[in-house]
Amino acid sequence: MTADRDSALLRWLFLAPTMLGIGIFVVLPIVGSLALAFFRWDIITSPQFVGLENFADLATDRTVGISFLNTAVFVVVAVAAQLVIAMLLAVLVSSRMPPWLRVFFRSTFFFPLVLSAASVSILMKYLFNESYGVINWLLSLVGIPAVPWLTSPQWAMVVVIAVYVWQNFGFSFLLFIGGLSSIPTEIYEAGSIDGATGWRQFRHLTLPLVSPTVLVASVMAIISALQVFDQPYVLTRGGPGDSTRTVVMVIYESAFRELEFGRASAIGLVLMVLIMLVTAAQFRLARRFVFYQ
Repeated sequence: MTADRDSALLRWLFLAPTMLGIGIFVVLPIVGSLALAFFRWDIITSPQFVGLENFADLATDRTVGISFLNTAVFVVVAVAAQLVIAMLLAVLVSSRMPPWLRVFFRSTFFFPLVLSAASVSILMKYLFNESYGVINWLLSLVGIPAVPWLTSPQWAMVVVIAVYVWQNFGFSFLLFIGGLSSIPTEIYEAGSIDGATGWRQFRHLTLPLVSPTVLVASVMAIISALQVFDQPYVLTRGGPGDSTRTVVMVIYESAFRELEFGRASAIGLVLMVLIMLVTAAQFRLARRFVFYQ
């Protein structure tokens, strides 16, 4: 009995630092943010309880509405592009090629993910500059006039999405590589005998068998895209106008520029609920479209 008690105590001692860190740096901030959503506080004066007033103000706040709409557009386009590009490249890399070339492509496609989003965005801001950017210089070589990539409402979101996808598709790519490698070769051999090749093989064999990986990749991609901040903040500061302003940018501006911490917490709570609902809907739909071996 004493040995069992000592063993349990030892386990708790090993877990204590991690649990303490999670409690201080994760649980307490979440609880504090949830509580702060019902107060008006500018960090200078004492918090003032306002109940649901912060949430009521959000319903008529034009900036918040535009930011949620921009975020929704960003999520749909960016996640779809990210998953499609990652899947196509994973299929190509998983095809027959020398092992060293496969390793090269895997490293190359994953490399942008290890870079800082802010540093990548700063570099891309110079590349897409209308006056002296490399992109417009290349276009000028073929007679195409300079494009206002970052100063046009139509093009700014396109650039933000392109930069985000370029940097983040590598994670989905590695997930798909792992999922494709787990498919037995015998299945493809049997499919070839039955005449399933090319697109038919991908549609009726590869995609259903890798669907659990697609679910995981899509859930993680959507959660990440809903919280996008670095790329639009560095590239456009949310402009021109509010054309690229996202929800997390509004949270940041409300808290650290306008010192409206209650408003920021209310927006954050709405975003958290939205992420939970979208994730729950994905797992609900997965019952119909995901096939487990």
